[in-house]
Amino acid sequence: MNQKSPADSPAASAATCPAGGAECVSAGRDVPPGQIFGVIRTLLDSSRRVAVATVIEADGSTPRKVGARAVVDEDGQLHGTIGGGVVEAEALRRGLEAIQSQRASILECRMTGPGGPDTAPICGGVMRVVVAPASAQDREAYARAAQALERRERGLLLTRVRAADPTEVRVEWLDQPAIGTARAFPGPDRLSECLAGEEPCRFQDESATEPAPDLVLVEPVVPRPRLLIVGGGHVGQAVAVQARWVGFDITVMDDRPEYTQPALFPAGTTLRCGEIAAEVAAFPVDPDTYIVLVTRGHRHDAVALEACIHRPAAYLGMIGSERKVAMVKRDFLQSGKASPEEWARVFAPIGLDIGAQTVPEIAASVIAQLIAVRRGVRCEDRRPSIMPTAR
Repeated sequence: MNQKSPADSPAASAATCPAGGAECVSAGRDVPPGQIFGVIRTLLDSSRRVAVATVIEADGSTPRKVGARAVVDEDGQLHGTIGGGVVEAEALRRGLEAIQSQRASILECRMTGPGGPDTAPICGGVMRVVVAPASAQDREAYARAAQALERRERGLLLTRVRAADPTEVRVEWLDQPAIGTARAFPGPDRLSECLAGEEPCRFQDESATEPAPDLVLVEPVVPRPRLLIVGGGHVGQAVAVQARWVGFDITVMDDRPEYTQPALFPAGTTLRCGEIAAEVAAFPVDPDTYIVLVTRGHRHDAVALEACIHRPAAYLGMIGSERKVAMVKRDFLQSGKASPEEWARVFAPIGLDIGAQTVPEIAASVIAQLIAVRRGVRCEDRRPSIMPTAR
């Protein structure tokens, strides 16, 4: 029978996370999850030997979840993180061993220690981490995953683990069109379901030979949703900060140079300064694009809205009081700038009604609404009754 792998069935070659004696390390260099594939590609292309530590199982309370990765290079530098502390210290040690021996291993860590420095973690959960040298074939899979994200394409990264002696690890890439013809375990139906769910899935092939079933970690690789924030004032800045935390690819537009300065926004934010209507019209919009209009006045919001209301965005929201929204709505419908059906797609006033008053609270209400729309939660009737104008 094929089934998801249980948390309490360590592979024959698994070894336990040390309870003490290993030096605790801080989390590795901060690498956003979607960029770790590009880091692996870059390191291998520079002729550096690396090992990849991948969380293949995480039950209960654990510092990182399934699919988290850290990369160990031959100099002992850690890129990314699987949670820091003793777990990461052991993964680092195993990674350096894997680079030298070209052999993979599985680390199991039960986080039930007494706490304190240099002791086993106390989270209470169980993590299993496979640490494997990256081969040329792996490089191709990671490179294609990185390329898919760069091109805003979707696909699956498969990590196949055979817990024999020695442990065997193989990484594969499937782009979305190829999923339907995939014949190897776990098969096209499960693969398609996993991609649609956008969450990692673990499967064990019970038909595999002993000593343990083959485990397959299937990870959907999907581009981050685009967020276009029109207006770089206080509200736009606060929305950008919080949007970064929840995984949006952020672009901020304003017609004032002083409000498109990099210091005002999270690292990685794309900033565009120019005439609002032209900039919004030129921005690529697809069904995974979210647009937030928070300019300094209703005239600018209306100009931006006119430039994008006909486009296929997943979300379109505009800041303002109910009076302002009513004025803009009347103008758009009476002038023919938008049909009633098009206007019905606009979230205005923007944000969920959580009683927000301060700028950070307003930003939180906007982000909550973006998440609700992305996750398919109905929120059309939960609009705030009061919303100040952005600056």
